[in-house]
Amino acid sequence: MSGFPRHWDFDDVFDSVDRGCGDFILELREQMAALPAGAAIMVASRDAGAPVEVPAWCRLTGHTLVEAQPPFYLIRKRKD
Repeated sequence: MSGFPRHWDFDDVFDSVDRGCGDFILELREQMAALPAGAAIMVASRDAGAPVEVPAWCRLTGHTLVEAQPPFYLIRKRKD
């Protein structure tokens, strides 16, 4: 995968390929569940709704959207 911000520090990568936000969010939830608390994941989503859906999902789940540079999103898993 190319084009993501090189200054980001993350523990895992999730590339949603070209999935729609519904499928993408379900798969992201599964991948986040496998990560330890406080881990960071770099997410790539080319879905047109992602700039709205990813921040909303983070707010709803308690994860932190560290930075967004669509189509890339840096998310930190909540600590609990």
